[in-house]
Amino acid sequence: MAHHLIPPSPAAPAAAPHGRLILAGLWPLCAALPAWSVEDAATLSTVRVQGRADAAQVEIGGFAGTPARELPMQTTVLGEGQRLDIGGVSLADFARLDASVGGAYNATGYWSNITVRGFSLDLRSNLRRDGLPISGETALPLDNKSRLELLKGASGIQAGVSAPGGLVNLVVKRPDVELRSGLVEIKGNGNLLAAVDLSSRFGEDRAFGLRLNVAAERLRPRLDDAEGQRRLLALAGDWRLAPGSLLEAEFEISQQRQPSQPGFSLLGGRVPDARDIDPTINLNNQAWVRPVDFEAFTGSLRWTQVLSAGWRLVAHGASQRLKTDDYTAFPYGCDAEGNYDRYCSDGSFDYYDFRSENERRRQHALDLGLHGGLQTGPFSHRLSAGVLFNRSRADFERQAYNYVGVGHIDGRSQVPADPTLTDDNTNRRERSRELYLRDQIRLSPSLQLWLGLRHTRLERESITTSGTRATAYEDDFTTPWIAASWTPAPGHSVYASWGRGVESDVTPNRPRYQRRGEAIGPLESRQTEIGWRGGSAALQGGLALFRIDRPVFADLGPCSDSSPGSCSRQADGEAVHQGLEASIDTRLGPWTLGLAGTWIHARREGSAQAGLNGSRPVNVPARSLRADLQYRFSALPGLRAYGLLSADSDRVLIPGDDSLRIPGWARIDIGANYEQRLASGQRLIWRAGIDNLANRRAWQESPYQFGHVYLYPLPARSVRASLQLDL
Repeated sequence: MAHHLIPPSPAAPAAAPHGRLILAGLWPLCAALPAWSVEDAATLSTVRVQGRADAAQVEIGGFAGTPARELPMQTTVLGEGQRLDIGGVSLADFARLDASVGGAYNATGYWSNITVRGFSLDLRSNLRRDGLPISGETALPLDNKSRLELLKGASGIQAGVSAPGGLVNLVVKRPDVELRSGLVEIKGNGNLLAAVDLSSRFGEDRAFGLRLNVAAERLRPRLDDAEGQRRLLALAGDWRLAPGSLLEAEFEISQQRQPSQPGFSLLGGRVPDARDIDPTINLNNQAWVRPVDFEAFTGSLRWTQVLSAGWRLVAHGASQRLKTDDYTAFPYGCDAEGNYDRYCSDGSFDYYDFRSENERRRQHALDLGLHGGLQTGPFSHRLSAGVLFNRSRADFERQAYNYVGVGHIDGRSQVPADPTLTDDNTNRRERSRELYLRDQIRLSPSLQLWLGLRHTRLERESITTSGTRATAYEDDFTTPWIAASWTPAPGHSVYASWGRGVESDVTPNRPRYQRRGEAIGPLESRQTEIGWRGGSAALQGGLALFRIDRPVFADLGPCSDSSPGSCSRQADGEAVHQGLEASIDTRLGPWTLGLAGTWIHARREGSAQAGLNGSRPVNVPARSLRADLQYRFSALPGLRAYGLLSADSDRVLIPGDDSLRIPGWARIDIGANYEQRLASGQRLIWRAGIDNLANRRAWQESPYQFGHVYLYPLPARSVRASLQLDL
């Protein structure tokens, strides 16, 4: 993206001690901002480090009611207060705070995606909203979300079909508090946000509740030709019909209009130096380009009924309707040099006029679940059983993808438009029925057994917009999961788990592919994990060792756009990711320090492509470090300052070629906020921050999409400030 950072040595962790020294030197600078502070004493450190957040419960693990610290899996929570502290706007902000998370084609003005443990999430199957599946192929508003939850690793018992990196759950705000809150934020080149959050309960015994969220934002990023706007209206309500009976309903309507941002790329056989690239240049800057337009309506209805003996029945349904108009002056390849996975040696590239209007995506889900506990002899059980019905469809029109000329990375080239609708698209339908059973068995006060099983019936079909190449298939598969956890001492937990996940792919809708637009059958991934976490109130830590074996879909054949049907997308061996995650969280008087690191040994195995076996996967750093340091000012209660350090080692750019890499990088952000209590009872929260303090330049991520290398720079230095008023 249009951001940059200092590239340290190729091995990012070696720079970590220097990064901490830099952070320690930031506090005089932060102290010069007496009007700003942080909202909650544990906010920043609890994002990555499971310590102080572990007392909370998370929905995403599938074992509701169990504190996160007891779960035999790794989870991360990004709360609203902390998201506001760091100026977070999308899923990609997990990458700033969690060492296991990275970017995966995060373009300004487009939808957001991340990698977890080296695997990209599938936006059609790895996202949940209050536990129900949604599509992430849109701009997801976060103003009406109380928190984002991330489950790391294979998620076969939480989702029927999903990529093995992890699962993200967006938790909607509910009317569970009395609140009158307003927020104004300014950042970047005049980006302006105004938001209102109103929540109240009323009626006899406060049986009714309503929560309204409204937001409007003028988008002015530190990126040329990327001005836009977005709006959100969301309303959530509930009715406590009787003791033990709760009816909840909510909806959100959102729109975002903003030009998107193509990536840079290799220049012939060399990696361009990010210090020579102006990160504010947007290659999608043609006079005829229109903004990408995302419109979305999402709503849900949930009924919870408490039954006898502590059992409860939950019926939860949701519907999501998306409309997208996608326009891009799209740089792709270099025909002059016969390279279609990179740009030309002189910095030029081929321009295409891409237009796909009136894309319609719909998702409908219904979950019927029964939850409760029982006793069998000396063992207690916490059970969940149910069925999830899920239907999705994607309807498109013919699209334009037309060569229109040659551009250059200096962003000065102008080419003519060609909006002719020359390409068929592919309409898709999917239906699934998932039966699930989860059991948390307490064998003794210190030993628990965790069992999960999900059986999925999947039906998929597709047909082109011209009514040709109709395909359909059906499949059944079962994804088991088992774990055991042991509490050797209060506050400490050791666990081991094993599970499977299933995913499928769709052949890209490009002329060079055989059977383009068709679905590819499910393949099973496997994960084994061993972990520990625990400590005291002053010092907590965690450790997780994992291995994920995932079948890989690859493009085989010449794969040339000039040769239709020259490319076949099919299974080709496995990606094996073995890794270690470690974290520590400590408080020393007014200081709070959080450190987290991830080491991943990722390799390809069993491929039919020469030279690919033993190579590193693209866009996966072997080492990542995240650190945050906070200071609470005793002279002025409510004022705190912080510094964040993010560092990744180098990344490979092309499958099977470990010689071409982008260097490692490091980034420092600082900020402060001040929570001010007024005599009248209101609360003011003043926030300020500087992202990418050193204003350095580096390549942040290197996704390999549609057979092409893309490079996104780190964001340029940006200043932000906000004021929140709670009545």
